[in-house]
Amino acid sequence: MDRLDHLFADYAAYHQARGNLICHTIGIPLIMYSLLGILLRLRIGTVGDFSVTAAEGLIVLAMMVYAALDLRFMGLMLFIAIGLDALARAWGSMVFFVALFIIGWVFQGVGHAVYEKRSPAFFKNFVHLLVGPIFILNEYLHLRPSLTPESDESG
Repeated sequence: MDRLDHLFADYAAYHQARGNLICHTIGIPLIMYSLLGILLRLRIGTVGDFSVTAAEGLIVLAMMVYAALDLRFMGLMLFIAIGLDALARAWGSMVFFVALFIIGWVFQGVGHAVYEKRSPAFFKNFVHLLVGPIFILNEYLHLRPSLTPESDESG
């Protein structure tokens, strides 16, 4: 089992309830979009006429992690991240982005509290904050086979 398969199986153990997966399907994109929108306010520099911000810095760091795990997911997530970044640049205020960020996390919380009745996977492994988006992507695109969730004896 390679590293991504292991991460997916571990993440799946925390995401068995269909309601939780639906909440994540809504919450994760909201969090991604709003986080990029918030980070757009932190300018790093310019390249030609393009203002480079912390949003693009986060995208680069995330793509480095995804590249180490699976190039197909990295390519898809880069496409999605560029689209979300462009959308955030074109539309949305700071208040809007903060509100979406909170709403996205509420969806995550409801998914775990109401449906899953288990704490989020990132409480165990912080890397799961980056695994979540590609796990949800895989749920719909089936780029990698579904694996049996890994059990966690610590509860």
